[in-house]
Amino acid sequence: RGIPKDGLVAVASFPMRDINDTAAEVHHAADIGMYAVSLPAPALPNSRTFDSTVPQMNSEYWEPLWQALEDTGLVAAFHIGGDASEHTMYSGPGGAVLNYTNSTYSGQRAAMVMTASGALDRHPKLKVLVSEGGAAWVPFLADRMEEAYRQHHMFVRPKLSRSPKEIIYTQVYCSFQHEASAIPTLTASGYQNVMFGSDYPHLEGTFGHTQDTLHELFDGQPEAVKDRITRGSFEELFPHVSKP
Repeated sequence: RGIPKDGLVAVASFPMRDINDTAAEVHHAADIGMYAVSLPAPALPNSRTFDSTVPQMNSEYWEPLWQALEDTGLVAAFHIGGDASEHTMYSGPGGAVLNYTNSTYSGQRAAMVMTASGALDRHPKLKVLVSEGGAAWVPFLADRMEEAYRQHHMFVRPKLSRSPKEIIYTQVYCSFQHEASAIPTLTASGYQNVMFGSDYPHLEGTFGHTQDTLHELFDGQPEAVKDRITRGSFEELFPHVSKP
């Protein structure tokens, strides 16, 4: 494995109707040099895109997939906006901002479900990437889940061998484009798995002003912070990808 000549890191897209077929495709993807799998973020129950024929992501049904990902080292990659209904949930005044903001929550749900259900605890080598959804939500989500696990312990199933916060901080990675709070998230919270991404060529990306954005974000920041966000987290998430 290594970065292809075109500089792209391949991500596999799978059929999801039979989880055993999906798990088999993970091994095939690893054999042909893929680095991650693109997974649908969990839809809200009762939304128009929710498929009641497929068990929800906190079900044991998904276990063969999590095992295959851990065995192969492929990353479970979730792109925000996985629930298409979240893009059009609001109409009228403010709708564009409401729908765009709302689209980020599906990635957060993916991290939340995989943590609370015990999937990440059972598979400590499994890594999750939530792309283009920002960074500041991660410490908030970890603290909120920590509080729920502690204060509602009498209701919590399954019991985890590590705290939700430890699981999220070690196994969940995130990427952002313009988010000014991303760097304070890394420097103030102890959460280190933050990556910058240009989101090319989407409208909300940095195409046409990437260098300006990088200067605005990183000028005056310590070199260690710059390196962690622009290179270090990626190289940790994909250690098998050779450096150019």
